[in-house]
Amino acid sequence: MEDKSTVFLFLDKDQTPIAEFISPVNFELDTRKMVDGKHELKIISKDPTGKEGIRIIPFEVKNGPAIAVEGITENAVVDGIVPLMINAYGKGDQKRFLITGSETPQSIPAWIWILLIGFLGWSMYYLIRYINLVNI
Repeated sequence: MEDKSTVFLFLDKDQTPIAEFISPVNFELDTRKMVDGKHELKIISKDPTGKEGIRIIPFEVKNGPAIAVEGITENAVVDGIVPLMINAYGKGDQKRFLITGSETPQSIPAWIWILLIGFLGWSMYYLIRYINLVNI
C-alpha cells in the first residue's frame, strides 16, 4: 500500500487546524457558522517524506441579508443632496427560495431613454413623410 499525503485545513489566522485528512479528500465548509466578510482558507499538505506544500485561498462570506444601494457607488465623489434607494433582503435557506423582496427596483438606464427617444423620432419622421405623400 502506498503512503498518502496528510492535508491540514486552517481558517483565517488560527494556529489549530479545523480539519485533518488523508488525501484525497472531500470536505464541506459550512459558512453559516462564519461571520460575514473576508476570510482565508489555508491548506497545508505534508507528504510521507515530510515535505510541505501550502495553498492560501482568500474568499468572502455573505450569509446575511443582501444589501443593494442605488444612487451612490463605492469611492464616489458626491456633493449636495444624494437620493439613495436601499433594499435589504434575505436569501432564505438552501432548500427554500424567498421571492418576496428579493428583487431590487431600479431606475430606467439612460441608454433605454436614448433608444426610446430615437425610435419615437424616427417613427414621427416617417409618419410625417407618409401624411405628406397621401395629401399630394
